[in-house]
Amino acid sequence: MGPPLPLQISEDEVEITAMRAQGAGGQNVNKVSSAVHLRFDVMASSLPVDVKERLLCLRDSRITQDGVVVIKAQQYRNQDQNRSDALERLNALVNTVAVPPRVRRATKPTYGSKQRRLEGKTQRSETKALRGKVRDGS
Repeated sequence: MGPPLPLQISEDEVEITAMRAQGAGGQNVNKVSSAVHLRFDVMASSLPVDVKERLLCLRDSRITQDGVVVIKAQQYRNQDQNRSDALERLNALVNTVAVPPRVRRATKPTYGSKQRRLEGKTQRSETKALRGKVRDGS
């Protein structure tokens, strides 16, 4: 069994609003609503419950306290490219939590690692013992 397929969020689950982009761009930026504001309600989505929980636990500034992912895309000069960019970024965010983290199982240190640790301690102890005041041997 190969790796699981990445989750794809359909466009009917997101709310996309067009708006004017910020920043430099001359007349184009002032008159064209090419930027896109994407809102995705995590709880109302069709995502699996465990993925929803992991997504809401993320400490990401794009996720509001109400559980809505807000993405603003204004990189491109046309609205279609910004719309697909916003959807790609949303899918990338969701796919970061799609696979559950592997459970860490505690293991005991090996005999060899214990021996190496003790050897290092002994050497360090000998080095420090030599740092004492020099005593007259006579």
